Amino acid sequence: MATTTAKRLASEINGAGTKLGEIKKRGAVIKKDHELAIELWAIGGYHPRLLSTLIFDKKLLTPDVLERLAADMSQHNENEQNQLADWLLANQLMKDKQTRALLLRWQENASPILRRLFWYHQARLRWTGKAAPENSDKLLDSLEQDMADAPPEVQWAMNFCAGQIGVHEPKFRSRCIKLGKQTGLYKDDPVAKNCTPSYLPEFIRIEVAKRE
Repeated sequence: MATTTAKRLASEINGAGTKLGEIKKRGAVIKKDHELAIELWAIGGYHPRLLSTLIFDKKLLTPDVLERLAADMSQHNENEQNQLADWLLANQLMKDKQTRALLLRWQENASPILRRLFWYHQARLRWTGKAAPENSDKLLDSLEQDMADAPPEVQWAMNFCAGQIGVHEPKFRSRCIKLGKQTGLYKDDPVAKNCTPSYLPEFIRIEVAKRE
């Protein structure tokens, strides 16, 4: 059962008008409180769960716990589940050797959320400027075989990973561009002003030009 503190906090932030910046400020004040994070997560609601991703103790995020979190995230709409997954990755899973090792096991996981996290992690390894892992050739084999038919939330992360490989690893650039042309993913999607399109040939062209 949730404590009074958890219920009060959830009530304060669980509204349509709550800004993501407010969630981040509260997380910065609380810092780490795994018990509170679990209570907020159990209460449910998008914003309380976002706050949970900031204050979990990453040392206590076991495989079983993460699978339960992924199952819960799947109950949210697509935009919410993607934001929850991305915050969990950036604030917890990328910061601990144990959880980073778990990410590598999720490429074929039954959970679309965990598969998305695998691909988004691989993308982050490249765009953060660190040395790219030596698995791009194998990743592209999987992308060429599976990306076109992947669930939307996984497909986006796979496409993003292909884009990062194409931008940061010139020897694979033409292969990534070809993949984008063959799948045609996101080719006709509207693009907001000052945003980079997700269509691989355009994404790679624009992002490479920024770095020249």
